[in-house]
Amino acid sequence: MPNTTTQKIHYTLRIATACCFIGHGIFGVITKVIWCNYFALFGIGNAVAYKLMPLLGSFDILLGLTMLILPLRIIPVWLVIWGFITALCRPLSGEPLAEFIERAGNVGAPLALIILSGGINKTNLFGSINPETAVGELTIYKVFYCLKITAFLFLVGHGWLNLLLKKSLLSQYLSLGFENPIKTAAALGLYEIISALAVLLMPVRLFVFVLFLWKLATELLYPHLVFFEWLERAGSYGVLLALWFILKSPVQKEQITISYR
Repeated sequence: MPNTTTQKIHYTLRIATACCFIGHGIFGVITKVIWCNYFALFGIGNAVAYKLMPLLGSFDILLGLTMLILPLRIIPVWLVIWGFITALCRPLSGEPLAEFIERAGNVGAPLALIILSGGINKTNLFGSINPETAVGELTIYKVFYCLKITAFLFLVGHGWLNLLLKKSLLSQYLSLGFENPIKTAAALGLYEIISALAVLLMPVRLFVFVLFLWKLATELLYPHLVFFEWLERAGSYGVLLALWFILKSPVQKEQITISYR
């Protein structure tokens, strides 16, 4: 793959990783009420949780800003771990499993960046990621599969939440003027699950870009703190855009097609 394309993938995933940290951190700073449920899983009461939220949030923001300036390898590694733990807290606290799956982008984006940069070992964990480093064909295959599996998961997760008639989603559709938000949620849920299967089985470049625009637009529909919610979900946009970049290369497109045979 041309080096310019791998650089685009690097910066896409790097920015997505940073935005995940910053968006999540902002909610910690402003003390998001529902987080108390997650702290309770570790035996932490509300009073202590409200004191810890701004500290954890500030740390997340610091990591996000650092990632933009100096991409230390340990930062995306930590997001893979942190993103998995925070997402897992949702079903463990009584929320649907779909809430966990829908946040696959928070883990998949930094994981793809780690794979793209050559993985981790004892000597490079605290080193910086160099976007100029040449990337082999096998590495690109690994990134490709990581991206499409991640996209499959968060699309299925969001589609599942639609089928479960999540209240906040129904409120969105009602505010947009849909007279029957339940039917709208069901239709969109099926569309997203079918789209997820299409991305997993045979991703088409144009369709992946359409999904990228779809996620960019629909994540702006949250009724409260719109920009912060949108920012926190940057992993989903980053994964789709990075996948589009891989499919955009004629040479890589041919190589990936061969891999299906």
